[in-house]
Amino acid sequence: MDWVISDELSLTVGAVVGWISAGAMIIGGVIPYIPQYRQIKKSQDAEGFSLLVCLALLIANTLRIMFWFGKHFEYPLLIQSIIMNVTMFIMIHLCVRVRNRNQLMQARQRIFTDFDIKYFWNWNDFQSYIDCMLVFTIATSIMMYLFIDKIIFVEIMGFLAVFTEAMLGTPQLVKNFKNKSTEGMSLTMVIMWTCGDVFKTLYFLFREAPIQFWICGSVQVAVDVLILMQVYIYRGNTEPQRVRSHRGD
Repeated sequence: MDWVISDELSLTVGAVVGWISAGAMIIGGVIPYIPQYRQIKKSQDAEGFSLLVCLALLIANTLRIMFWFGKHFEYPLLIQSIIMNVTMFIMIHLCVRVRNRNQLMQARQRIFTDFDIKYFWNWNDFQSYIDCMLVFTIATSIMMYLFIDKIIFVEIMGFLAVFTEAMLGTPQLVKNFKNKSTEGMSLTMVIMWTCGDVFKTLYFLFREAPIQFWICGSVQVAVDVLILMQVYIYRGNTEPQRVRSHRGD
């Protein structure tokens, strides 16, 4: 009788831990962007945050959603992708609004339908970002519909999804390197990135997610650590290099 109670208790505890882990996976990816959102809104300055981070996550999570139709994985990961896409559009909306407000002179409107590669993902209106992702989503949906029976295509789609997500910190890494400063970037966001990516990678391992997930999760942790190293290296630089150079001209 005791062993029956013990098994039932273990099953209950296991279920609770599973639900908590799943909940953490669903909302954990969003939390790091809260301090960055608040910092941009408070300072009314979006220059320290790279919108390419949003692009990387939008592409990664859209591909992951498509991958789910070809090879079902856990629902928490699917829900996380949907919520993350909504979060990225919220971040883009704030950044576009702040940048337009801070323009000293009215520049020519740059929109998606200009099809000017030089200004790709650097448009003046929020609608252009929605249009771009809508085109991407339709294109990938058609491809998945046509090749859903091709295992190789589905696996490549999955790999591209997690690899793109693994590279999401790279635009911020490059931006910090060019500016020789991390001013305007939320340190709290990067610390949360790192903690979340470590948890996510372990979650992938223990839940036996497809191999693409945990390999690219490890790469993501490595990029996070490099950004944290930049915070230490550039700790004395309170202004981006490009601003300091301009003032010295």
